[in-house]
Amino acid sequence: MAEAERPGPEPRGSALRRNARWLLLAAAVVFALWLPFGLYPAVAVEILCWALFAVAIDLLLGYVGLMSFGHAAFWGTSAYATGLVAIHWGLPFPLAVLCGALTATVLAVPIGYLAVKRTGIYFAMVTLAFAQMIYVVANKWSSLTGGENGLQSVPRAITDNFYFYYAALPIVFGGLFLAWRIVHSPFGRVLVAIRDNPSRARALGYAVHRYKLMAFMLSAFLAGLGGGLFAMGHRFVSLETLHWTTSGKAVIIVVLGGIGTLWGGPLGAAAIVRLEDWLSFSGFEQIGLVTGGIFVLTVLLFRRGVWGTLFKRR
Repeated sequence: MAEAERPGPEPRGSALRRNARWLLLAAAVVFALWLPFGLYPAVAVEILCWALFAVAIDLLLGYVGLMSFGHAAFWGTSAYATGLVAIHWGLPFPLAVLCGALTATVLAVPIGYLAVKRTGIYFAMVTLAFAQMIYVVANKWSSLTGGENGLQSVPRAITDNFYFYYAALPIVFGGLFLAWRIVHSPFGRVLVAIRDNPSRARALGYAVHRYKLMAFMLSAFLAGLGGGLFAMGHRFVSLETLHWTTSGKAVIIVVLGGIGTLWGGPLGAAAIVRLEDWLSFSGFEQIGLVTGGIFVLTVLLFRRGVWGTLFKRR
């Protein structure tokens, strides 16, 4: 009986890529642990929140091909839900953030059910319309949301932003790992197939709308985690969290970092938040003009975004 063939050695290029990924992951963890020492802790916390929000947008845009201009609905709804739970129930902040993220996920069911039946600009407009409806509701329902005054003095046991950063970091790592696990699972492979050729995926027997809806809900959950942490980090929730410009800022972050990379979201969030912080302290008021210019230059010069241009294989 012939001896069974043994698998050959792993190709050198594949081993190098795997080792490079581990080195990048270790560097990212070290950078995250160092961040509140190098920046104001409040700015570091904001980077964490926007990183989660950007990854949520990238999960939908980069891996399903759906551009949402209404994800502020889930970010802001989670922020309000987290704040209300913390104020009225006194739950610890991780449980309050989880309640906010679950609220955002529940909200995503009816919105996603209607939106995923559309594609392209029509999908984007449907999500934007729902987000603006929720913005108006939050503004008018002042007895619950505080209206234009927002929710103030959201309680938080960890009052120091430096220590709160490290308390929030495991939640962010958990959200990022969830996103990574989704895109590297069979479910994620189906999402990419739907993005590339929905008709072929449908012919192979996949329920395209159902998969899109599930991806939409998972994206809303991740956005909700970021929004809940944002509420606890600032200890204040305003109507701005529900405004369409919040969705636009998240899209800019994703495009800057690199669509369909996951790594690009945290990178873009760190760059944009740090830039806005620096401009505000320098007294420059037209911050939107600068971020808009960066968006235009990125689209023209770095079509893959920063991370995609530097590291993604061709």
